[in-house]
Amino acid sequence: MIPRYSKPEMERIWTLENRYECWLEVELAAARAMFEKGIIPKEDWETINIKADFDTNRIDELEQITKHDVIAFLTNVGENIGPASRWLHFGMTSSDVLDTATGMQLKSSGELILTEISRLAEILKLKARQYKNTICMGRSHGIHAEPTSFGLKFALWYEEMQRNIKRLNEAIEEVSVGKFSGAVGNFAHLSPEIEELACKYLDLHPANVSTQIIQRDRYAFFLSVLAIIASGIEKIALEIRHLQRTEVHEVEENFSKGQKGSSAMPHKRNPIVSEQLCGLARILRSNALSAIENNALWHERDISHSSVERIILPDSCILIHYMLDRTCSLIENLIVYPENMQKNLELTKGLVFSQALLLHLVQSGLTRENAYSFVQQEAMKSWETDSSFLDNVLANKEITSVLAESEIRDIFSYERYLRNVDYIYKRCGIL
Repeated sequence: MIPRYSKPEMERIWTLENRYECWLEVELAAARAMFEKGIIPKEDWETINIKADFDTNRIDELEQITKHDVIAFLTNVGENIGPASRWLHFGMTSSDVLDTATGMQLKSSGELILTEISRLAEILKLKARQYKNTICMGRSHGIHAEPTSFGLKFALWYEEMQRNIKRLNEAIEEVSVGKFSGAVGNFAHLSPEIEELACKYLDLHPANVSTQIIQRDRYAFFLSVLAIIASGIEKIALEIRHLQRTEVHEVEENFSKGQKGSSAMPHKRNPIVSEQLCGLARILRSNALSAIENNALWHERDISHSSVERIILPDSCILIHYMLDRTCSLIENLIVYPENMQKNLELTKGLVFSQALLLHLVQSGLTRENAYSFVQQEAMKSWETDSSFLDNVLANKEITSVLAESEIRDIFSYERYLRNVDYIYKRCGIL
């Protein structure tokens, strides 16, 4: 991933240096397990443990000759160890190293992502509490529907992030696996006991069954969860973009001192962070699709997945980590305009109370069809003449013959739209 969308703590996990560090940890875990089981002599294990090291530049030189990164790595480590290196990679295949190391990297990445998504959830919870009683226009199809609590938007996002935390924990567990089962996964040269011990040293659990590789449905699940998290971020960002439009202007991204919105128009204050997040979510979705396509391979394996994973695994982890951090800042510093929310509530001159009026008429004895017809008649008049819906209703004899003026005026109240918010918050665990 390009530096623009990378944070150093996540980027470090996917550096070439750390990749080799993980490979070395895998080889040492296998050697330690073989020593514990009496396969490697004590003096050789001690030599391996002390002298095992690598040089990235030297590996690169060797790979130019071998055209095989794992062999180049093993050759370089062997140069440092000496004769005891004959035990290095004993009974193993390249994917034992590659896939087990990838499990370590994905586990570490998942834990960093989990920290960020938990932070975002807490920020959303605080905002939900802050704006619990702030009334705003609820919209469906982009059209005014009924009033609602602005805090419920944050509660909705908080609840989704809680589900994402659960999904991510499951995904981390799914990819935290290793294998030392050999060229076709049948333990022809090392026993399952070696695998169990080596995985224990690496804080992984063994894949119950594998071919030459760990099965790619695990990675597909992990990247699909990251894509789902990204879609939730996109949901938040898209809502902010809509609410920041000039005609709405209920919220606004923070605009820092010295910031410029347009090279041509000095007045512009654009939702650039939200737009960026919506765009980046597309990358996560496409990467998840590539991960799913990696699941089907020839026989015990081919390497059509390998080149893809060198891109999509680091890029997806780095990108979602960056997106979560940006979303935290976006929500923390979001500017909210309750006065504009009130203006928008009143924009349609009371039309938002049409359902409440309809239901009161039904409760008073009218059929739903008649009640709907009377209310819609006055609602359409308000739309077409930009007149007060309340005044039009009070002038309708069919309605006033059923409801007293005082009853009608009571219907035109915002109180009903907030009265069950506390119940929803308690159900979400926000109160």
